[in-house]
Amino acid sequence: MSRTRGTWNTKGAWAAGVTAAAVAMLTGYALFSGDDGGAETPAKGGPSASAPSSASPAPSYSVPDDWTEPERWAALPRGKRTDGRGSEIGFPHTTEGAVAMMAAANTIAVEGDTSSVDEQLRTYYSYFADPSSKDAEKVGQAAEQADKRLAGQMGVSLGQPLPPGAYVRNHVVGYKIIKKSGDEVTAWVLARVTQKAGELEKEKGSYTRTLVGAQWKGSDWKISLDAITRAQRDAQGEPKPEMVAPGDAAFNSAGWTAIRAAS
Repeated sequence: MSRTRGTWNTKGAWAAGVTAAAVAMLTGYALFSGDDGGAETPAKGGPSASAPSSASPAPSYSVPDDWTEPERWAALPRGKRTDGRGSEIGFPHTTEGAVAMMAAANTIAVEGDTSSVDEQLRTYYSYFADPSSKDAEKVGQAAEQADKRLAGQMGVSLGQPLPPGAYVRNHVVGYKIIKKSGDEVTAWVLARVTQKAGELEKEKGSYTRTLVGAQWKGSDWKISLDAITRAQRDAQGEPKPEMVAPGDAAFNSAGWTAIRAAS
């Protein structure tokens, strides 16, 4: 979703930029306020690129010879409930709870009858602070353009379901805290975007690095303009963490924390 290269001057400009970034992610670029996407990179241990659910890979998992165990792991908490749009919400008032919300907000799947418009509006209303109908309209318009591009790539007409086995998915595999306090957490989020054109097609994937800011709003964590602005300021002058898969030695040197599957 495009590139972030400075501080957004207005709430409307920020929302439009975030929208464009989110939609671009669905075709293999960057997500939310993410500044760039990585080149296609094979995951350590397989195409799904998910970090193993325990410190030692499961027996069914073939460990590559060059696997380097992540030094930092986190078992992120689940939300307490699901909202009317099917999004997991109600995360605990902790740093890990904030990161769990960021991961949920960056988890998107376009497949079957589910469109980019469906997923982007779900994400916008479930996870952004102070959503508005005006900005939601912009989200929908930008997502519709993503659907048009995706339909063309998949060989179907706009509005038709994707072919069997076809999908575009985004899921978070790691994070790096920038700054944290009781009511605000900012972090880099590392995610893998995968796309497949059909059951017999090869899956393609790349990594994204996203700058996310969360604030505690009432009884839950929300993605916040103010927090993202402060994250941009705090990250200025600091090297951006390298976009690499869990299991790559550079994952550790970049300071990423790998994510375990929640129980």
